[in-house]
Amino acid sequence: MALHSNRTRLAGHGRRALAGLLALLAVAAGPAQAERIKDLAQVGGVRGNALVGYGLVVGLDNSGDRTSQAPFTVQSLKNMLSELGVQVPANVNPQLKNVAAVAIHAELPPFAKPGQTIDVTVSSIGNAVSLRGGSLLMAPLKGADGQVYAIAQGNLVVGGFGAQGRDGSRVAVNIPSAGRIPNGATVERALPSVLDGGGDITLNLHRNDFTTVSRMVDAINAYFGPGVARAVDGVTVSVAAPADVGSRIGFLAQVENLELSPGSAPAKVIVNARTGTVVIGSQVRVMPAAVAHGALTVTINEGVQVSQPGALAGGGTVVAQNSTVSGTQEGSRMFRFEGGTTLDEIVRAVNEVGAAPGDLIAILEALRQAGALRAELEVI
Repeated sequence: MALHSNRTRLAGHGRRALAGLLALLAVAAGPAQAERIKDLAQVGGVRGNALVGYGLVVGLDNSGDRTSQAPFTVQSLKNMLSELGVQVPANVNPQLKNVAAVAIHAELPPFAKPGQTIDVTVSSIGNAVSLRGGSLLMAPLKGADGQVYAIAQGNLVVGGFGAQGRDGSRVAVNIPSAGRIPNGATVERALPSVLDGGGDITLNLHRNDFTTVSRMVDAINAYFGPGVARAVDGVTVSVAAPADVGSRIGFLAQVENLELSPGSAPAKVIVNARTGTVVIGSQVRVMPAAVAHGALTVTINEGVQVSQPGALAGGGTVVAQNSTVSGTQEGSRMFRFEGGTTLDEIVRAVNEVGAAPGDLIAILEALRQAGALRAELEVI
């Protein structure tokens, strides 16, 4: 079995895809553009909060939990009926297939007020085949503090589809055991507002960068006056804001629309070892180095050898495997990186040598070990 031809075709496709990706990165790399503070940072404390709950989905078309394997579904159903005044005998276990136990999760957005609605996601935690066509019964959603912040109920929207035959054969499209309920929960409790009261307001950068923090402080002080903003660390900027809530909102509206040029990203090369994806930052530099990288081709030929004894000789026919394994080293090409090579020059050198993604990973690792790669190599 010869692997040379298939390997050559795959390498050719990989090299063309890599060349296109690296060329795109080279074009995209450029000086940092001015961005709004709104896009670089968020106000401290203004964030969403996770909510989670447990409930029952009813009205399924014979695709719910098999209660013999999910006893908590029967227990939940009995408890619900008991609260509604229906007493189910203790020795009776309903074998229902139109009910499923589900976990419910949602995000309570900042400044959400009672009466507003939020979307919820419902996922089966038993052995239900599909939640399609089901309705979620009223279920409380709790926060990390154990308090109920919303009540969920409604009809599910399931994007998946599943069908199963009596012999156990089954076909499924997407994931039918999970769905969403748009506006499926009503907020019952509001979170304390982070804007109430006086004191400074903090702006937290999405990414740690001292240069961006310094420039943000300068931009705010240049607009509002000296001393309004001060740097706390590489992420946080403290801003003196008015004590009145209405004035603070107007003040933040002005702050978040100020523009500044963020600091350039650190020199980093990201390698995804599972997919072979390589992303090279625009700040990556290579010191003077010469690289030679050759490809190894392995060819395996499988055959059989038959030994047939003579008519008068004893013994029987013997069949033995005969494998031939050979390896060839293709001619490698050496290329040289000049000192301080830019991303454009790296892309050009890699395209000239025709390195596939796997080859490029090996080259970058070797350059880093030699001390010629002026960047952090991160493997994910």
